[in-house]
Amino acid sequence: MRELMPLAEQAALLLKARKQTIALNESSTGGLISAALLAVPGASAYYIGSVVVYTRQAWDAVRDFREEELGGIRAATEHHALVRARIARGRFATDWGIGETGAAGPTGNRYGDPAGHTCVAVAGAIERVATLRTGKSDRMENMIAFAAAALKLLIESLEAQR
Repeated sequence: MRELMPLAEQAALLLKARKQTIALNESSTGGLISAALLAVPGASAYYIGSVVVYTRQAWDAVRDFREEELGGIRAATEHHALVRARIARGRFATDWGIGETGAAGPTGNRYGDPAGHTCVAVAGAIERVATLRTGKSDRMENMIAFAAAALKLLIESLEAQR
């Protein structure tokens, strides 16, 4: 996780400078994005909370909207990641939300996405989405790469907000 710290520190500086808050809705990162943000001293100034929604059962428990709002979109897509980010932002009443959904590996997911595929999204003053495919099957390596992609997208969004 040490490789995530420079990104988490940069995001923390930007959030604290703006007096803004963030919440997360993670899946295949297993909470690594949250762990990196929380490892920065003073995290309580910007970090409000998160959920790790890894299964359909967990998704059904945390969502508070009609299924039709997804428009039939499946998990591990940019649209789904954005819905997750919006849910985190709304549920925790924060300035920013991050959503992530993918397949860490060593195999792909039930939708046909290969190991190393994730979609990340940031919802706030700016909304952004990105898809990453590492081409690797190493679960932990992918989880770290996914978390890094989410933190980079957050930093880009915060910097674009200026």
